[in-house]
Amino acid sequence: MSLVLPDPTRTVPLPLREQADVRDRWLTQRLLDVLPALMDRCGIDLWIVAGRECNEDPVLRTLLPATWLSARRRTILVLHRSDDGVTPAAISRYPVGQFLAAWTPGSSGAGADGEQQWAEVRRFVEQADPLRIGIDVSPDFAHADGLSHTEHRLLTEALGPWADRVVSAEELAVGWLETRLPEEIAALHALNRLAHDVITEAFSPAVVRPGSTTALDVAWWIRQRLHDLGVEPWFQPSVLIQRAGVPLAEERGALLPAVPFDAVIEPGDLLHCDVGLTSLGLRTDNQRNAYVLGSGESAAPTGLREAMRAANRLQELTVAALVPGRTGNEVLAATRAAAAAEGIDGEVYSHPIGYHGHGAGPAVGQWDEQRRIPGAGDYPVRPDTVLALELAVSRPVAEWGGQCVRLGLEEGLALTGGGAEFLGRRQTEFLMIG
Repeated sequence: MSLVLPDPTRTVPLPLREQADVRDRWLTQRLLDVLPALMDRCGIDLWIVAGRECNEDPVLRTLLPATWLSARRRTILVLHRSDDGVTPAAISRYPVGQFLAAWTPGSSGAGADGEQQWAEVRRFVEQADPLRIGIDVSPDFAHADGLSHTEHRLLTEALGPWADRVVSAEELAVGWLETRLPEEIAALHALNRLAHDVITEAFSPAVVRPGSTTALDVAWWIRQRLHDLGVEPWFQPSVLIQRAGVPLAEERGALLPAVPFDAVIEPGDLLHCDVGLTSLGLRTDNQRNAYVLGSGESAAPTGLREAMRAANRLQELTVAALVPGRTGNEVLAATRAAAAAEGIDGEVYSHPIGYHGHGAGPAVGQWDEQRRIPGAGDYPVRPDTVLALELAVSRPVAEWGGQCVRLGLEEGLALTGGGAEFLGRRQTEFLMIG
């Protein structure tokens, strides 16, 4: 199974060697076209990203060549903003892709490699004479808090008086991680379509045999299918069952499905899945719903279809509230107010997605927190970013004796200068198994 990218000669998933070429081209383009404006916006003219093998800064991983699966020994990258753009340099024992080699081990006189390396950082800073030096420390975003305690101490000691110019690079790191190139968004369209096709195949009679297949069987089928396609999941896929006669159970203030995760699927069941894949250094996150037809049925009960329409409407209200410049908390409040005005009982818990599944950027609620999210919820919505539009509605179903169902949806959503655009195909009708 593969899907066509905008260039009809390319498909996803690409072979690994071609993926590496694409990712390295994207990195070069991002360093040229994205990073200078971000550094200007944040007022940082030198960004130092450092990490050691087996303890990499999350940002460092996004700056390394595609063939580098980790840092090598200690890898220090310095990105200097000048009138000519951004100069990316590596103070590292080994050459680092597109980065200029700013240090040759053994060339700095006596002393161990580590001492020479930190001395070269000091020399680079003295020559650059930056006003503000950004480092990856952050109380609100784990993605921007990757400078380890030891590396922070050694860097501060090496900088000496220049340490007074050090500031948090939180805003810069988050901006770097959340900003997507048009080419990356195009690839995410194809990757989301691929995820949707895998889910459609999973929720079909070819996989689900009512009376014998369990929800856990389907979840493992999805994981195996993604692995066989060469697009590894970034979390274990889940499949949940809701069933007439088994009411939702309360968990941390929310009503969630109570049918055991390894239960056998039966006719009349409502199935829900949560699936995320990884390819080209990017991630997807999708939730879809299916209905298992009972005897004599040709469609899902009217009450379930009304729940789907309510969930789609909540999506539309959330998209309308995602105005650039608003914080995640403001988007959450606006969406909930609009939903309440229309009588929709739901929760919104959307999040950025890109390099990371739960990405850096504005948090729009959490499933167990619908008031405000300190820190990440105070971050503004920006264009050229991608969000996993994740939410759920609760609604009684007359055909189930008034029993309440919780219908969750999650779709990729690109926010660009042209507005909001769903990635792949938005679900508006149940997948049918019968």
